[in-house]
Amino acid sequence: MQSKEGAEALFLYATEGILFADEKGEIVRINPSAEKMFGYANGELLGKKIEVLIPRRFAGGHTGHRETYAAQPQPRRMGEGRDLYGLRKDGTELPVEISLSPYSSPGGKFTIGFIVDVTMRRQAEERMKTYSAELEQQVKNRTLILEEAVEELERTKKDLHKALAKEKELNELKSRFVSMASHEFRTPLTTMMSSLSLLNVYEEKKDPVNHGKHVGKIKTSINNLTDILNDFLSVSKLEEGKTKNIPEELNFKVFIIDVLAEMKSMTLNGQTIIHHHVGNDNASLCKKSLKHILFNLISNAIKFTPEGGSIQINTYVFNSSVKISIKDTGIGVPNEDQKHLFERFFRARNATHIQGTGLGLNIVARYVDLMGGTIDFESKENEGTLFTIVIPQ
Repeated sequence: MQSKEGAEALFLYATEGILFADEKGEIVRINPSAEKMFGYANGELLGKKIEVLIPRRFAGGHTGHRETYAAQPQPRRMGEGRDLYGLRKDGTELPVEISLSPYSSPGGKFTIGFIVDVTMRRQAEERMKTYSAELEQQVKNRTLILEEAVEELERTKKDLHKALAKEKELNELKSRFVSMASHEFRTPLTTMMSSLSLLNVYEEKKDPVNHGKHVGKIKTSINNLTDILNDFLSVSKLEEGKTKNIPEELNFKVFIIDVLAEMKSMTLNGQTIIHHHVGNDNASLCKKSLKHILFNLISNAIKFTPEGGSIQINTYVFNSSVKISIKDTGIGVPNEDQKHLFERFFRARNATHIQGTGLGLNIVARYVDLMGGTIDFESKENEGTLFTIVIPQ
């Protein structure tokens, strides 16, 4: 390898490009790898200025750089800290790294350029940047879910404070409200705090399944808090006279079907909701008030009916009135508790283990009264309850 033939072999078979340029910047020798790299045939670049391999946007300034280097030649990397590009014969550009070394011989002074095509490396770097950006976006998305959950919790807390402020004006309800709230809010808030603390753990472990599970727990707890809050807001609006009965023409049959479809997701394992309709399809009723009534009664039926039980809903539209009956196969109401069923905050003895505010049936009774209707019920412990509502139109 110390022979002339060995040096020639290194030049000819090196995988990186090598070229010699004289003091005038003309290429006097170039190896096959460099010719192939720039798309030229054997010997085609000899005698040409080195600027022929420089992109047009850089070629003008390169002459000055070449002359500066010729004045103080020394081994160094070209364009330190900058991205360099070469120009192929077909006009396309390729990213390169170039090292320069001066060389003197009896024939004159020359500059040797060692050229490496770094296209693959740049592509890999770009893929890495893209991957990093995608990974960062995933982190942002997951963080956003958590932030939304926290924001929802904050909004719920703010709404709760407003509800509390209104309830404090009702002195006779104050002590009962505090007692109930401390119990009903503890469970969902504890669940949220526990899940929030675990989210960071599963985020660090890159465990999307458990991460999503705890986000779901937070959302479920927030929904429970929201349901409780909605009960308080409904009571407040009814107390302040802000709720009005405004009848409108509606397809009652379609309306009931839509409400049941919306509530189907609340059913427990094996529960079924059966609906039968008799009479006209259309009716004139206050849609908003009717929805409050149905949501409270049906959600109660779902809540108090065990898994596998059924809920029967019958609707009748007559010319002068609408009748709705909702029958569950749940725990029923003890005889001694039935006289208190529509009282605010009242909960039957056999229902204290089930989450609730004790406001639902009071709200239903208030809405039915607002619509000029009547509500009756029949119940037997461990057999179920039937509510019947008649609303004039």
